[in-house]
Amino acid sequence: MKLSVDEGRCCGAGQCVLIAPEVFDQRDEDGIVTLLEPSPAADLQASAREAAAVCPAAAITIDEQ
Repeated sequence: MKLSVDEGRCCGAGQCVLIAPEVFDQRDEDGIVTLLEPSPAADLQASAREAAAVCPAAAITIDEQ
C-alpha cells in the first residue's frame, strides 16, 4: 500500500488524524493534512483505508501495489 495526499483538496477536517494518528498529522498553522507514513505497515493499513474512506474532501489516495 502506498498513500498520497492532495494538500490542495484537504479541508482540514482532521478525521484522518483521529482514525490513524500514526499515519496522518495536521499542520499547526492551517490544519492541512501531512503524511507521516506513505507506506504504512500491515497493522496500520486498515485504519489508513478507513481514514481515506471518511475524508470529506477525498484528499487521500491509496495505491494498492
